[in-house]
Amino acid sequence: MSEPEIATVPTTEQDSPGDQAKESPKSSKSFSTSFSIWPPSQRTRDAVIKRLIETLSNPSVLSKRYGTVPHEEATDAARLIEEEAYSFAAAKASADDDGIEILQLYSREISKRTLDTVKARAASDSTAENGSSAPVVSTTTDKEETPSVQES
Repeated sequence: MSEPEIATVPTTEQDSPGDQAKESPKSSKSFSTSFSIWPPSQRTRDAVIKRLIETLSNPSVLSKRYGTVPHEEATDAARLIEEEAYSFAAAKASADDDGIEILQLYSREISKRTLDTVKARAASDSTAENGSSAPVVSTTTDKEETPSVQES
């Protein structure tokens, strides 16, 4: 939950092989920059939540198919979706990663959980109209499996 870290590492560049034959080979120092994009800063996570709220509660491609979610419900759902996706991705992260794969996993989890949320809500709306019980949504996963909707 910090800004991406930027570290400078001094490296030595050697002259070309032809220059090494000279009496005084020169070596110059340059700096290579590396940075990590995982974990995202709190500001980035807040922006993700804000965008999720907009997507869930405003007309969008998703709402055309599954309906819009009231703003208050969208806010709660967005926070839960982001937190669960972050926890899932963070559990998969290792010190060797540059963060790109984990960030992609985080993004995929957000997409899956968002879709699962709107599908479950649409299913509960349709079952409420038909008078049957609403499905129970399991949003936690132990492995890289998609959460499922289970009838209760």
